[in-house]
Amino acid sequence: MAAPDASHLQTRVVDDKSPICIPFILSRIAEYEKQHEGETNVRPFVVGLNGVQGVGKTTLVRALAQTLQEREGLPTLVVSIDDFYLTHADQLALAAAHPDNALVQYRGEPGTHDIPLLTSFLTSLTHNRPTPIPQYSKSAFSGLGDRLPPSTWPSTSATSPPRVLLLEGWCIGFRPLPPAQVEAQWSAPSRTLHNHKLDHLLFINDQLRAYDAVLTGALDAFIHIDAQEMEWVYSWRAEQEAQLRRETGSGMSEEQVEKFVDAYYPAYELFTDGVRRGVFEGREGREGCQLRVVVGRDRQVVESMVI
Repeated sequence: MAAPDASHLQTRVVDDKSPICIPFILSRIAEYEKQHEGETNVRPFVVGLNGVQGVGKTTLVRALAQTLQEREGLPTLVVSIDDFYLTHADQLALAAAHPDNALVQYRGEPGTHDIPLLTSFLTSLTHNRPTPIPQYSKSAFSGLGDRLPPSTWPSTSATSPPRVLLLEGWCIGFRPLPPAQVEAQWSAPSRTLHNHKLDHLLFINDQLRAYDAVLTGALDAFIHIDAQEMEWVYSWRAEQEAQLRRETGSGMSEEQVEKFVDAYYPAYELFTDGVRRGVFEGREGREGCQLRVVVGRDRQVVESMVI
């Protein structure tokens, strides 16, 4: 199904989400501070944020950071998992090692991030050390992307470390499935799963185990910006690119948008239900640590719930 013509649509996203998210974050921070009362050198409070492409993550994260810093006096660091993509050379090596697996030919899916780098970053940050923040250029190598030289990375301050880390990304909170469940979903009707071999999907699922081991335990709270209909991601991305073409004269065509989103969509199909159930599912004492915000076609909130 082709992405709909979105050339006439606007992509302005009104922030009706931070008024819901801020009280949730502050309530979790209050509980966190109560647990660590009297301690010195307490590590930053880590909030994971997941949302499909085009849902308004960037607008939300900007509003959250500004409110936490300016109104609440909480130094806040925003980091995207996109900055932890493999270097261009390592991505080429991964693609060459799995030449028939379309899911890892380009950056995006689980397996295309540098998990050791993410691990060392989180370890340093949670020990309140001055921590270099990796930077990634998506425009390098004609859009294939590459990590910028470490000498150009900004760093957190030794004298004023962040008290809150907002870690955002489209696959934050994805957790691996039992292989039999991957096979069951692959066998059932789907939009994109049938376009790939089962072994290729299982490879992505296996790669996700490292993400889960590093990320899930590091999160103190989690926010999931969900959509009533997942396939709206195609229209939302098409609208973004249409606006980009109007403003800059360049941007992906509708056909390119569909191909681009198709590269990510298998993971949405496999892992979103797990995020909806709760990324802390089965972890004692983590009830109430996740906020789910559901949006309609216009990206406006239709319901929210704490789980």
